[in-house]
Amino acid sequence: MASSKSLSYQTGLLVLLVTVLVAQQSHTAEAQVCSSQLNNLNVCAPFVVPGAADPQPSPECCTALRSVDHDCVCNTLRIASRLPSLCNIPAIACSSFF
Repeated sequence: MASSKSLSYQTGLLVLLVTVLVAQQSHTAEAQVCSSQLNNLNVCAPFVVPGAADPQPSPECCTALRSVDHDCVCNTLRIASRLPSLCNIPAIACSSFF
């Protein structure tokens, strides 16, 4: 059970890392600011992985999220949503979760 949680945590961190790396593909100065803001969201990783022990975000996570520019988050999510097609794999459908 513990290794399952560890794997989920590592998966969450990997997703955040990939998101940050993808965000760096934008304009250099803008990307640096966005990347820095996204890096600050690492404190939110324990709350975004499936099976998290505490589903409520910490005050640090909420503070980090407040400091991220909305365009940064939206652009990162748009880029991340294109990854499956860029990797020639089927699209990821998440509609049943929302």
